[in-house]
Amino acid sequence: MTTTTQLHIGNAAQMKAIDDASVDLIVTSPPYPMIEMWDDLFAEWVPESKQAMTDGDPDAAFNVMHQALDAVWAECARVLRTGGICCINMGDATRTTGGTFQLYPNHARTVQDVTAHGLHQLPGILWRKSTNKPNKFMGSGMIPPNAYVTLEHEHILIFRKEAKRTVKPERRSDRYESAYFWEERNRWFSDVWTDLRGAAQSLNGHTDLRSRSAAFPMALPLRLINMYSIAGDTVLDPFWGTGTTSLAAAMLRRNSVGYELEPGFAAVFEDAVHTLSERSHRYNAARIKRHRRFLRERDTPCKHTNTFYDFGVITKQETELVLYDVDAVHPVAPGSYEFAYQPHGVQTEAFA
Repeated sequence: MTTTTQLHIGNAAQMKAIDDASVDLIVTSPPYPMIEMWDDLFAEWVPESKQAMTDGDPDAAFNVMHQALDAVWAECARVLRTGGICCINMGDATRTTGGTFQLYPNHARTVQDVTAHGLHQLPGILWRKSTNKPNKFMGSGMIPPNAYVTLEHEHILIFRKEAKRTVKPERRSDRYESAYFWEERNRWFSDVWTDLRGAAQSLNGHTDLRSRSAAFPMALPLRLINMYSIAGDTVLDPFWGTGTTSLAAAMLRRNSVGYELEPGFAAVFEDAVHTLSERSHRYNAARIKRHRRFLRERDTPCKHTNTFYDFGVITKQETELVLYDVDAVHPVAPGSYEFAYQPHGVQTEAFA
């Protein structure tokens, strides 16, 4: 199996290059309305937001920013196939305008907008982006009553299009090879993640893009892609940024497509894409190492054995699980790459 990734430079409110019902999974993190670092982007995208802030009407600015995002959610609903999953990483905003401090509930507004396009909300995830800054506790310090709690979490909103997805019989091997370990399931399918950390976005010397970047830890799309897709699927990120979702998709044998307004980010992705062979090998080695540690610490012997790695697994569904390293990266066209794979730590004869 080979996979591809393709970047389109343009506004995701019009994803003309993507056919209806052709995407299996969406994993994205849009700019957050009312977060100051995104003001300039929204001002370019929807000038009414800047005018509203100038007029001292933050509620109107909040509304028009979300109207701009809503056009993208409409396109996401169009391109997602029946049973497809849409994962949106969204943070709320706190801001003082006109001397008044308040919370802007971006996640609640996003749920309202996305479900209006016919997607059904599933249980979501809170993940903590803890900070140790000394000024994290704001308000009146040690004296009540005017302090407020620190906003240290973001929401992963999860939606499904219509009914549960059915997988064709000819893709059975893709599905079972894409299984995850029992202990990974228990950790990943929790509604609170406390083991992820927001990471500074590496722009590899592209300092002109610094003001347009934001942290999106690789572990987040890796988990979601493992959880909600199978090898050979297509993953979309309509707010592509530096392409972290596409990198994760390539590491996991998924095709990907992205939309991005800033063409300069393609060069950042090009720097990163050629490190995927090493990164995928390290990632897979770490998964195997964690599973072996789990087995050593487990008191009860496993009832099942994985076919390819000859170690114990808890369920029969894990017996055909196999991990793949990126073996080769081939540029196809500007912003487009093809990836080839080899099984991680498995003799080729095992596939005979």
